[in-house]
Amino acid sequence: MSSARPRHRATPVRRLPLAGALRLNRPSDIWFKPALSVVVAVGVPNLTLLALGRLDLALYSMAGSLCALYAHNLPYAARGRALARVVLGMLASVAIALVTASLTSSAVVLVAVGALLAAAHKAVTDLTRIGPPGPVIFTFISSASLFAPQTLGQVPGHLALAAAAGAWAWLVGMAPGLVRPHGPERRATARALNAAAGYVDAYAAVSPAGERGERGEAGGPGHERARAAAAAAVHAAWQSLLATGARPEPRRALERLVVRAEVALAAPADTDPARLRTWARALRGTRPVPRPEPGRDADELLGVEVELLAAGPAAGNGGKSRKKRWTDGLGPLLPLALRTALGCALAGYVSLALGVGRPYWALVTAASLYQANLTLTWSRGVQRVVGNLVGVLLFAAVAPLAHLGPAALVLCCLAFNFGAEALITRNYWLGSVCVTPMALLITEFTGFQEPGGLITDRVVDTLVGAVVGFVAAVAVTNRRAGDRIEDALDTVEQAREHAARLIAAERPGSGPGSGSGSGPGPGPGPVPGPGALEAARRRLAAALVELRATTDAASGEWWQRALPQERVMLAEQAGHRTLAATVRRQGPHVLEDVEA
Repeated sequence: MSSARPRHRATPVRRLPLAGALRLNRPSDIWFKPALSVVVAVGVPNLTLLALGRLDLALYSMAGSLCALYAHNLPYAARGRALARVVLGMLASVAIALVTASLTSSAVVLVAVGALLAAAHKAVTDLTRIGPPGPVIFTFISSASLFAPQTLGQVPGHLALAAAAGAWAWLVGMAPGLVRPHGPERRATARALNAAAGYVDAYAAVSPAGERGERGEAGGPGHERARAAAAAAVHAAWQSLLATGARPEPRRALERLVVRAEVALAAPADTDPARLRTWARALRGTRPVPRPEPGRDADELLGVEVELLAAGPAAGNGGKSRKKRWTDGLGPLLPLALRTALGCALAGYVSLALGVGRPYWALVTAASLYQANLTLTWSRGVQRVVGNLVGVLLFAAVAPLAHLGPAALVLCCLAFNFGAEALITRNYWLGSVCVTPMALLITEFTGFQEPGGLITDRVVDTLVGAVVGFVAAVAVTNRRAGDRIEDALDTVEQAREHAARLIAAERPGSGPGSGSGSGPGPGPGPVPGPGALEAARRRLAAALVELRATTDAASGEWWQRALPQERVMLAEQAGHRTLAATVRRQGPHVLEDVEA
């Protein structure tokens, strides 16, 4: 591993974005799935409680129902496990909140417990990478439960109701698998193909006609971003496809398409982006998976498929010999957990000092701010404030309709549930426009309240939570972000050198520097076993994706030393060249029958 360390360039102070934080994005390709799922998961229990005349228990049923928001991008086998863990985590949080509420009525103690729970939610959801909506749902439900009047004798019944709703949410989340069993994998593959096509377009834009290098080394920030995005999408597709041991024919066909996306990253000058997009469109719905026709990259494709089929699911974890312990990732999350605990506690106490009747709203607002770095936290704060202020106006307009009766109240909440999930992928503030009136209406399940008081409390708590939460984020610095870049760089360099040595072993006479841009290396060794190069390639790809994510996160932090931007750039370029070399390599096994 090279010991050369380019000098760190000074990191300029970043401006905190304002207008850019409110810019709308394209909707998610599956925005309707979580939107419909949450309506079914919440609607059936709530309408049942309405029929029984016990709408006052809806808070506890929603604790389980809202679990249906999670894991929509995971393959169904992995989704089943993830949803079960989400339900169990929700039940544990609600149990702690309900027992605490039954033992004390001290608002000071309740806010402290809520802040600690919010910090735990942030750490665990980041550690497990469960994905959207992240910790905010856990914190919202547990904080509301803390301030719900409770006795110890009521706790088992309320937890049983939450568990029953959670089991229903699990069924709702798994139900689409009966119709489209490989839907998540198809979507992940389509994203990889589209991202690879975008990279090919970016490469063509910066490469003069007739001067495109085989390695795809054209420069420019747009080109680099497109390559990083495509590499991340391809890696995510492999993670999805190799998440389980079973590999039926539809999944093997999808693997071949992902290989084509990798070939595009290795040889963009020889790739037709329109063909990649055509395959991506064909993956929609339930039509058969398209089968790529033989082309000029057939030899490379065949060689990669042989390695893939030999490597099997083990290649999906990067070829590591031991699984990382879950505690290994806790260290980098401690600053974020501390920010969350401090910000939520201070926001709750300031709300109490101002005499607001529902301090948990301020606590939840603060908890919703904390993202991977301070710049993103600021953007989320702007989005939260704007969305909540518009949302209270929407609540004021809808309140007369919702107050027509309990049925109207439930239907309005379901409509806002759908709207929140349908819009939140466009921008968080747009989803908050629906989340805010939904949260206000939930407080009225126990009885209608005067809208003016609710609106005033919500506005005050939103401003308090946003301001105090951001101040806490500034006060708690995350200096470990720079250390994580150094660790990620070392991982990339080790993975690249290992892959280069395997390339040299498969192709006698060439060193690991071939195609890697690092110069000659150790001589060729014994021919590696089946799947070894593919496992090494998966490991290098994962390391490059992690390096880019770590660098992006650290780049948005304040009050830290200058980041090694030049070293990151060189490591990414060398790593992607080595990845391209693994795709383009040839050997005797290329002539084998991949279906044998």
